[in-house]
Amino acid sequence: MKAFVMEEIGETGITEKERPEPGPADAILKPTKGLICTSDCHTVHGAVGERENLTLGHEIVGIVEEVGDDVSDFEAGDRVAVGAITPDWNSRAAQDGHPSQSNGALGGWKFANVKDGTFAEYAHVNDADGNLAHIPDGVSDHEAAYTADMMSTGFAAVENADLPVGGTVAIFAQGPVGLMATKGAVLQGAGEIIAVETVEKRQELARTYGADHVVDFQEGDPVEEIMNLTDGEGVDVAVEALGMDETFQDCIKAVKPGGTVSNVGYHGEGEFRHIPREEWGLGMAEIDVVTDLCPGGRLRIERLLRLLENGRVDPTPMTTHEFAFDEIEEAFELMDSKEDGIIKPLIHFKEE
Repeated sequence: MKAFVMEEIGETGITEKERPEPGPADAILKPTKGLICTSDCHTVHGAVGERENLTLGHEIVGIVEEVGDDVSDFEAGDRVAVGAITPDWNSRAAQDGHPSQSNGALGGWKFANVKDGTFAEYAHVNDADGNLAHIPDGVSDHEAAYTADMMSTGFAAVENADLPVGGTVAIFAQGPVGLMATKGAVLQGAGEIIAVETVEKRQELARTYGADHVVDFQEGDPVEEIMNLTDGEGVDVAVEALGMDETFQDCIKAVKPGGTVSNVGYHGEGEFRHIPREEWGLGMAEIDVVTDLCPGGRLRIERLLRLLENGRVDPTPMTTHEFAFDEIEEAFELMDSKEDGIIKPLIHFKEE
């Protein structure tokens, strides 16, 4: 089969690999649609260390090609979605309520980390009954692909922050995860949503998804503007959706005492993140910092698919570019450079 791989740090290409085989509880999918994520770019640049001939990708939907003998709920021919995170559901971490961390920190993150990812003609899924979800007839493959990561991660940013109904939230960065955090804030009942972004297309989408205010950090200090908008009080929740030290510090500065900073940004560079001491109340301002790795699993994906099926959210406006699978190198380079106004590129493996 053909696969798009990280050959080594800084190098990618399409290569031939053997088709994976399922274990007793596993499934093999034939992808139909996929999305490239900026985290794939971080991986290629060395954020998770050396990798050799590793298949990239973690956002796909597809058709079940084959299942292991112990799989009971899926069979060949089923149209399914699979999360970017595929936990081991019998792990101690899963039983303790943290499935994304199964068998170690970030242990549920298998695709394009500790095993081959999904940008190939066939993809292996562990624990199929726990990690696959049937796609409803009324949901397109294009829509469903967004449940793998962007919707799940973005919504989790607000879910984990204990945002009160009618509360205030500032979301730093309006890339795909930030945009879905903005929509997630609407779904969670936020009273006022402040998006921080400078790119015009992303500003427009932020408003489309429910931002009441858009703060352009190129035009002034975003924290000062957030304080002006909240009468000097700060927000109940500040979401870090970029993965930068500066934005993490801004979240601490923008949140009120007793509020929550929710981090879903991928911090792929640097050894440390800094906390501004004064705004942190010298360590005593009762500011919670919560973090999350994209929630995975069948129940999570089914709930997100239900939102799509009933028209609660439409993620497809984030798709700015489309490519065939044999054009994936071009798509990856564009996502890496962030040129041509790209937000999210859709990969067509085959027609639905």
